[in-house]
Amino acid sequence: MITPQLTNPKTIAVIGASENIEKPGGKALYNLINGTFEGSIYAVNPKHDNIQGVKTFKNVLDLPQTDLAILAIPANLCVPTIKILLEKKDTKAIIVLSAGFSEMGPIGKKLEKEMGHLADKHKATLIGPNCIGVMNPYHQSVFVSPVPKMEWGGTALVSSSGATCVFIMESALSKGLVFSSVFSVGNAVQTCVEDVLEHLNETYEQGKSPKTILMYIESIKKPQVLLKSAQELIGKGCRLAAVKSGTSDAGGRAAASHTGAMLNSDMAVDALFRKAGIIRCNSRGELTAIGAVLQHKKLNGKRIAIITHAGGPGVMLTDVLSIGGMKVPRLPDDLMSDLREELFEGASTSNPIDILATGTAEQLEKCITFCDKLENIDGTVVIFGSPGLFSNVEAYRVIREQQKNCRKPIYTILPSILNAKEEMDQFVDEGGVFFEDEFVLGNALLSESRYIPPVVEKEVKKMKNEAEIKALLKDKKGLIPTQIGFNLLDLIGIKRPNNKIISTKEEAINAAQELGFPLVMKVVGPAHKSDVGGVVLDILTVDAVKDNFNRLIAIKNATGVELCQMERGLEVLIGVKKEPGFGHIITCGLGGIFVEILKDIQYALAPVTRTEALRMIRSLKSYKVIQGARGKEGINEDVFADVICKVSDLLSIAPEIEEMDLNPLMGRGNHLSAVDVVIKI
Repeated sequence: MITPQLTNPKTIAVIGASENIEKPGGKALYNLINGTFEGSIYAVNPKHDNIQGVKTFKNVLDLPQTDLAILAIPANLCVPTIKILLEKKDTKAIIVLSAGFSEMGPIGKKLEKEMGHLADKHKATLIGPNCIGVMNPYHQSVFVSPVPKMEWGGTALVSSSGATCVFIMESALSKGLVFSSVFSVGNAVQTCVEDVLEHLNETYEQGKSPKTILMYIESIKKPQVLLKSAQELIGKGCRLAAVKSGTSDAGGRAAASHTGAMLNSDMAVDALFRKAGIIRCNSRGELTAIGAVLQHKKLNGKRIAIITHAGGPGVMLTDVLSIGGMKVPRLPDDLMSDLREELFEGASTSNPIDILATGTAEQLEKCITFCDKLENIDGTVVIFGSPGLFSNVEAYRVIREQQKNCRKPIYTILPSILNAKEEMDQFVDEGGVFFEDEFVLGNALLSESRYIPPVVEKEVKKMKNEAEIKALLKDKKGLIPTQIGFNLLDLIGIKRPNNKIISTKEEAINAAQELGFPLVMKVVGPAHKSDVGGVVLDILTVDAVKDNFNRLIAIKNATGVELCQMERGLEVLIGVKKEPGFGHIITCGLGGIFVEILKDIQYALAPVTRTEALRMIRSLKSYKVIQGARGKEGINEDVFADVICKVSDLLSIAPEIEEMDLNPLMGRGNHLSAVDVVIKI
């Protein structure tokens, strides 16, 4: 919960204020005094009566009522100070700039817990510790610089790390992004990134709230809050992008299934972001580049016109876009003949449109307006630098005007960071957003072109055999017996071959005669049957049944032998792994023994809709194989998607399932049968 006193306080006190603006307490006070805050500012320092022209109190107990307190004092003084503020001064928002808490060990961690407990008890918001603070148009309670001009409707930035928050701001401001709010949550003892996102959602106001939200996240504490808030914000017209650091996996965790061995916690983050509709970025630069692209009019398509006065950047941008799946369509000579007459001799209009280094602002304007009217163009990129011979002021004015007037988005690459620095600064001051490098813009455009809005499940389906499923799994733990797994598939409507699980040679002979040949024989007990030589295909005679029974039952940890009807066709898999906090990840791909080597899988966070299931299947590198290739019949993707959805529905009523493998599912056309099942409770 974020209180109004954090975002719009009437009184702010800086505890640990200083005359020295190179200290956190001094710089925080300086930023408040020189910012937009219109309320009363207090300072606390036992050695001064007045700091930076602000009335200063010797003790926190001497303060009048305070809405927001900013702490820049030693860690060991924070808890008693917070206690006084909450109990005596009716303070409902506290920002702890101080470091020296959980990052220093158990004692610091204990102090953090005490602070969080006090804030919760008094229904106050605590930001930090170990953060830079909070900024919005009402107040700039931070101890860093730059302090950008804050404007309603600008970008919101939420960061786990204080220093990284500053670096992201610098990168964003250099591109011309405008901010409406900045939240640095630090160690997030009470308020985490997800809480801030929830606040932005709950307080959303059309025309005032940010349309673009950028996040730097070090740990996800409340995945479901992140998911719900992001989906609802996107439903209101917002766009979100985030960097999640700490992506490497410690690896090596023992797993009962192929799926368990392949999936890691970072894949859960990836699945969460995809389901939430958050664009995932890998760096600060990529994050702010996405933020800059999102400041433009919406790109409705993948066809880009490039207008440049330098050939190289135009060619390099064409390469990035074309290789990534966007199009830089050739513009026919007859279509471009009128425009060519307006340009100097030697100019090219085929796309990229090269107006030459001597190209004028007037020619640039004609090119932009011409491209905006073309039906086979969805957006335009303008590359305009300077060799240092003349001013670019007029050209940049043209770009700004056309960005406002044109129907389609116009993106700008201004590469002359030295020769045209003054003109670029003016471009930004007038509200322009630009990129220095064509590769950075190209990749940001590719991310935007691939964006798929989240699919929101309107209601959870009720399974008709819910009671029987719960009864079947009641009190089960660990790997459940294979036959119970097959019985579960029967209850949720997934086809499988007829089978028998036996423990004697006589039972094996009788089962073979009942099921009919050809047969498959598999050891029961070991999770990875192929690894121990526990699968025999195409058994055609009773003698072969006898021989293979003796070998299979002798395998270590064998509890029985399964005989089942032989299935033929393409092998695919569906797997499940439960990731703590996130829920179940469902994966699909080609099946069989090489899945962990090929790793051609797609995954999604449950519950999985039919749309998501089809998207998973179509995103596989092996999708053409599933469709059917080289004369071999594939598997109907609708049938495959239907089985994925049935597994997803099962998980909603059996959340105790930790891992599950249907590997392989085998079939062709409309027939798909689960040949094997592994389930861990």
